This record gives sequence, structure tokens and C-alpha cells, in this order.
Amino acid sequence: MRRRPARAAERGRIRSGFHGTRTADGCVGAFQVGAIRIIASDGSDWSESGLPGSAWEYVSVSLERRTPTWEEMQMVKEWFWGPEEVVMQLHPARSEYVNMHPHCLHLWKPIGVDLPVPPSITVGLKGATP
Repeated sequence: MRRRPARAAERGRIRSGFHGTRTADGCVGAFQVGAIRIIASDGSDWSESGLPGSAWEYVSVSLERRTPTWEEMQMVKEWFWGPEEVVMQLHPARSEYVNMHPHCLHLWKPIGVDLPVPPSITVGLKGATP
């Protein structure tokens, strides 16, 4: 995760109230960019929060009346991670579902672990148009 979010996200940082953070907090905090609401964590407080296992970086992305599009998720991904970093959306076991907001999606990256990815050819040819 970047040390600081991209300017677009930083301009939307929530600076007061329950979710208030400062620029010095880097990629930790709540952000409102247009209709997009974001909550981000760089995983630095993972163990002190009592969470099990290795730490994860995390961003939740929501809109009030609809689920974020792929393009919106990609834009937010690049606000918090570099363009060549791999992050993921997960579909957990049904027994692990948690739904706090009907239009929220999440991006995850384990800290210190290179995520495996399949070869891009399994999706299609680069440069080919539908």
C-alpha cells in the first residue's frame, strides 16, 4: 500500500468526528470522494486490534444507492496501491458472510505476500477488442 493515498482520495479525507484522521495517518482513515465512500487500513494496527494471523491491507468502497462498478473499484485501487500491485476481492465461504452495507465491496492485500495470479492469456489476448 502506498504511504499516502493519491491526491484525489486525500482531498476527500474525513478529518473530524468518529472517522476523522489526519494526512499524517497515510492510508488509514475514511474518505468521501464524490459519491464514493472509502474506509482504508494499511494493516499497521492489525495485531493491536487483536486480529488473528498475518496483517492485511484493506479498502472498502461503497455508494449509497448502488454497488461500485469495476471502473470505480479500479480507480480506488490505484488511489491506495500502485498500478502494478495485485490486490483482490474475495468471495468468502457463505458461513463467513458479513453484510454491513448493501452496496459495499472490498479490496484486500496480505502484507508481505505476493498474490498468485493466473496467466493473463487465460482471460484473453491483450489488445484484442470484443
